[in-house]
Amino acid sequence: MKDQTMKLYSMPSSGNSYKVRLLLALLGRHDVPCIDVEYGSATLEQAHAEKRLPFGKAPVLELDDGTLLPESNAILAYLGKDSRFVPNDPLAQAQMLSWMFWEQNQHEGVIAVRAALLTYPHRKAQATPERLAELLVSGNGLLQIMDDHLSTRDWLLGNNASLADICLYAYTHTAETRGGFDLTPFPALRGWIGRVAALPGYVGL
Repeated sequence: MKDQTMKLYSMPSSGNSYKVRLLLALLGRHDVPCIDVEYGSATLEQAHAEKRLPFGKAPVLELDDGTLLPESNAILAYLGKDSRFVPNDPLAQAQMLSWMFWEQNQHEGVIAVRAALLTYPHRKAQATPERLAELLVSGNGLLQIMDDHLSTRDWLLGNNASLADICLYAYTHTAETRGGFDLTPFPALRGWIGRVAALPGYVGL
């Protein structure tokens, strides 16, 4: 990677931003500064005013030529290209992407949303008992899919961690502490969380 002046607009509390920070750390890319744009911060207002967030949210990777790349999984694909976190086989690459698409289409909209309702004051009004119960049931179903898959393997695909693991780790590893899920019934999933956390260069949320 030749870019020397990239910067990351990152929301510290967001799993979507965290997955990018995690990949950067695992790649040893300590040269990429992070600009924190947390909810309610002056830096977030400034980023909006300067139109640094094309889709209105973080994360956004600003390249050395000023190009703005939004969406966490697109940023993972850009940063991870030709790294050990992207398999060489075209089918394996497609399988990796399928997990990443599933994360945004299914997983994030339940696991992350329940955590957001319980974490962010401005979402409190939406955290009705009915909505939280609905998300709990749906979320347990999604976690079961991951647990079933991981019961016969260490990683989501192949013999090594890929972008799919980094992507899905972001919200899964805090599902219990922030989202109120009980991970006790998912031993394979808990083992996988431990393996991701043991990767060299790992940083926490």
